[in-house]
Amino acid sequence: MLPLNLAAHLGREEFLAQVLHRHYRHVPGALPAPGDLITWDDLNNILATHRLDPPRLRLSAEGEMLPQYRYSAPVTTRRHTVWQRLHPAELHARLTEGASLVIDAVDELHPVVGRAAMELEQWLRTGVQANLYASWTAREGFGVHWDDHDVVVAQVDGSKRWKIYGPTRTAPMYKDTEEPEDPPEKPLTEIVMEPGDLLYLPRGWWHSVAASEGEHSLHLTFGIQTTTGAQLVSWLSDELRRKEVFRLDLPVLAPPEEQADYLERLTKEVAAALEDPGVLARYMGVRDAEDVTRMRPSLPHIGSVPALSELRVRLTTARAFCEDADGGVLFRACGAEWDMAPAAGPLLRRLISAVPDAVTLGELAATAQVSLDDAAVVVAELVHGQAVTVEGGGT
Repeated sequence: MLPLNLAAHLGREEFLAQVLHRHYRHVPGALPAPGDLITWDDLNNILATHRLDPPRLRLSAEGEMLPQYRYSAPVTTRRHTVWQRLHPAELHARLTEGASLVIDAVDELHPVVGRAAMELEQWLRTGVQANLYASWTAREGFGVHWDDHDVVVAQVDGSKRWKIYGPTRTAPMYKDTEEPEDPPEKPLTEIVMEPGDLLYLPRGWWHSVAASEGEHSLHLTFGIQTTTGAQLVSWLSDELRRKEVFRLDLPVLAPPEEQADYLERLTKEVAAALEDPGVLARYMGVRDAEDVTRMRPSLPHIGSVPALSELRVRLTTARAFCEDADGGVLFRACGAEWDMAPAAGPLLRRLISAVPDAVTLGELAATAQVSLDDAAVVVAELVHGQAVTVEGGGT
């Protein structure tokens, strides 16, 4: 499957330098075949085959979530557990009345959307979650609101009118010291999203969305996890525990001069850590290495991995890291770290370059110029570390 390449459609390096976190961007007709992402049939299949409870699946109208009983009915199993079965007729009725349908993390339910999310994760070096929104009327499902994360919106079918008001607080956070001021009365701009359009909106930008063009609408919103100075300092506080002054008890009962001396020592250590030119790279390396967004089992291969050339191998993270180190290669992914022989380097780098695609075990062996058996041993080690998943090769 060809890459969806949302990064290229948004502008790649120019987007990163001039738009990201700064301003909205609307790209009309960016996706020539938006139905390749997801279709109404795909949505119907997800609703019919998954037990999705609120808030994972929800109906929303004017900023309020509808009670689940208004579109589902309870079912009691033989084991005396109760689950809510979606009631299509009631669902249709609520949507006709103006509710919007939302599914969170649809990237975990539909592989093509998951692939698009991984492409963005690799490009932006952060986690991405895709939510699905479907609506049928001009009634706004969420009112005028702002999000605490940047979003990339892909209009899949129908059209939707976006009113964009701009920010009233720079980069507001989920856990913040104060709320943004109310938005202005008039929007900064209005955009009608048509099938194939892309829209990027920074966090904190007030907006409202409605299917006000007289037709149903289906769109995906890729939410981009934040990476803030507050998070850097939080990580750094753990790193600095190796320094004695950070492990000492606070001198709360000491004379003022001793307290001042202690705070000065703390200040010097924090300043020295932040003055390190490599601190951002180290922090991002840790974040990348700990990403476990898309772990996936490798059944039936729960022990060793068979040396079958057609076996497909796929990284479960878009942010794995590999570098030469101490006469070998160092590989970090999914919260684990491996020191491997130099011969494993080409295999590991081929896996990284293939994201979000799979590579056959035969290709990995040929790339590294090792036997299938040796390639299978390396892959099995990565499976045990949850960094890769294997597909096929079962009986």
